[in-house]
Amino acid sequence: MASVCLSGLRVVVTAASRGIGFGAAKAFLEEGARVLINSSNSKNLERALNELSALGEVYGVVGDLRVKEHLDKIVDEAVNKLGGIDTLVYVAGSPSPGTFLEKSYEDWEDATRLLTISPAYLARRVAEVMIKQGKGGRMVFLASVSIKEPIPTIALSNVCRIAIAGLVRTLARELAPKGIRVNGVLPGYIKTQRVEHLAKDLARRKGISYEEAYKELEREVPLGYIATPDELAKTIVFLGSDMSPYVTGAMIPVDGGLLRSVF
Repeated sequence: MASVCLSGLRVVVTAASRGIGFGAAKAFLEEGARVLINSSNSKNLERALNELSALGEVYGVVGDLRVKEHLDKIVDEAVNKLGGIDTLVYVAGSPSPGTFLEKSYEDWEDATRLLTISPAYLARRVAEVMIKQGKGGRMVFLASVSIKEPIPTIALSNVCRIAIAGLVRTLARELAPKGIRVNGVLPGYIKTQRVEHLAKDLARRKGISYEEAYKELEREVPLGYIATPDELAKTIVFLGSDMSPYVTGAMIPVDGGLLRSVF
């Protein structure tokens, strides 16, 4: 049975054809929400829609999150298909692994657009829709535990995803009077292609097998395992619904205890 607070909720989830975005879209649909998902790959999007459609009302829009016109299209399609937007979940693909000295100007430019410029612009467009609706809303931005404790081999994420925290805190204060809550999630190791890439990169650097590298990542997690997107999605749904009415400006780690820092 769908939760009362999520029944009919109009949700936009970016980069949702697989991984964390797909898990979030699936969780919202299972709770009765109406969802629009986005992907830059039309085939992946079609496959995701076919799977998700069994769970509820879901629509898709092809678009590259680094392109302004595509961000506009996501918002316009959400308004047209869903009749408005109650919740935005911003998920983005991860920049390629690599140390600072391994990354080019073009790498930094691309990562900045994906993790700084685009979430800010999309938030602006969505905020305008929510304010016009006059019913408030919720935004949830996915960052990474690496913004608190940098991971040596993902320099682009370490630096660029920090902007998400600044965006969350800024919007939380500015949009609160409009009834719009804005929060962030800091995933640790989640069973996605990103962790596969990290394990492969670790294996290459250490001269060990992929399986050994994966186990090494797993051993870093105090809970002893790497979570699924479905487990992470529970926190996203909490923040993206009325189950968290007094939470705004938070950056919540979902990492199995990976972070060692107090703040």
